[in-house]
Amino acid sequence: MPTSRSYGDACSIARALDVVGERWSLLVVRELLLGPQRFSDLRRALPGASSNMLTDRLRELESHDVVARSPAGYELTESGRGLEPVVLALGGWGMRFPLPADAHLSATSVLLFLRGSRDPGSRATYRIELGDRAWAVTAGDGPLHIETGAPVHADAGLRTDPATLNALLDGSVTLAAARAAGTAALSGDEAALKRLLEPSASS
Repeated sequence: MPTSRSYGDACSIARALDVVGERWSLLVVRELLLGPQRFSDLRRALPGASSNMLTDRLRELESHDVVARSPAGYELTESGRGLEPVVLALGGWGMRFPLPADAHLSATSVLLFLRGSRDPGSRATYRIELGDRAWAVTAGDGPLHIETGAPVHADAGLRTDPATLNALLDGSVTLAAARAAGTAALSGDEAALKRLLEPSASS
């Protein structure tokens, strides 16, 4: 059942934690930062949360106007979108801690890392497929723009998995090596993909 626990503290930090401080709540918010997701998508992205737990968290976040239902699934409200800098700041702070054993990496997590760490330096549109979902990544003036759904037109495309994409971004694997290993399939302008993904090409 959804919790109604409260810190009973007048501080605004405590009041915020009354809303999003329960386990999994902020990770649900993280998963919705790039657009709506269905319940089944959220379950795959958060395998450690049971269906009942996830249902409870979604109900709580809905009751506080952080999340709303839409024809596309669940999405952040205007209030929920205000949590983006908070979640990203937590991510930056969390980089100092070691990875847990057998850590899961969701597609949204690695795409947020891509968005925050890359500037290809030229205009291009990319189609990124991770599992059975596609995202449109647009590079131009300013930060990368990433949204759910395949773009109408893409200069280049990549089909892979979150772990391989993360390895491409941290430089431990190259596009050529991932392609040779069969963990990545490329289409379109390979040079544009290198500018987007490989650290030496985007620095």
